[in-house]
Amino acid sequence: MYQTITIEVKDKVATITLSREERRNAISPTMMTELLDAIKKYDDDPNVLAIVLTGAGSKVFCAGADFGESMGATASFLERHEEQRKFAELFKIIKGLKKPLLGRINGHALGGGLGLACACDIVIAADDCRFGTPEINVGLFPYVIMATLLRFTSAPKRLLEMMLTGERVDAKEAQQLGLVNYAVPREQLDAKVDEITKKIVNKSPAILRLGRRAFYTMRDMEYEKALEYLASMLAINTMAEDVAEGIAAFLEKREPVWKGK
Repeated sequence: MYQTITIEVKDKVATITLSREERRNAISPTMMTELLDAIKKYDDDPNVLAIVLTGAGSKVFCAGADFGESMGATASFLERHEEQRKFAELFKIIKGLKKPLLGRINGHALGGGLGLACACDIVIAADDCRFGTPEINVGLFPYVIMATLLRFTSAPKRLLEMMLTGERVDAKEAQQLGLVNYAVPREQLDAKVDEITKKIVNKSPAILRLGRRAFYTMRDMEYEKALEYLASMLAINTMAEDVAEGIAAFLEKREPVWKGK
């Protein structure tokens, strides 16, 4: 069905793999279109409770934009502008997902690839991966991904230094910067991803959806407005049928049977 990505659905988890290993899994216009389609499709699939994003091979998760295709000489200025806007659209779609998105970072995440990794809710990386924004080396700046990176990093000045110099950091430092949740030995990467996804798919899909949406919505609010919004969300949450089931299961010392979708 797709030319540049592959899909595997197993145990209620859809794994989307960027499959242009010969091009370092760089994002072409075709890949962008297919990635948007696949993410929307599995976010709407009732049989999928979590999505994992990874790259083919073991060297590069994603090297960012494929300059050879995304900036072709035959495209007009407006055509190139619209292609770049698709990347921004992808981040908007990811923010609005109903289901958790995990990044399985199997190789270097550079430029747009770093932005794509950091857009995931939970990022698990092999500890020999490197992360960076090398766009400055070819006369560009990481404009679109900046919005995502700044929302998650705990060290904006260090991030700015990376963008100004093109320097790459290892997975341990990326973890310290808040861009990565887990940096694990490569041989433990799949086990860690499985561990996290199994925890997620056992939770109420309805409450995961409400909670994820609330997190991203309130993150950009003023403090007082965020508190009012979250108080309203708590009231909505308490009316969900899965609350009664969750409490009953806890008291009866059994696994809950979730009803919400």
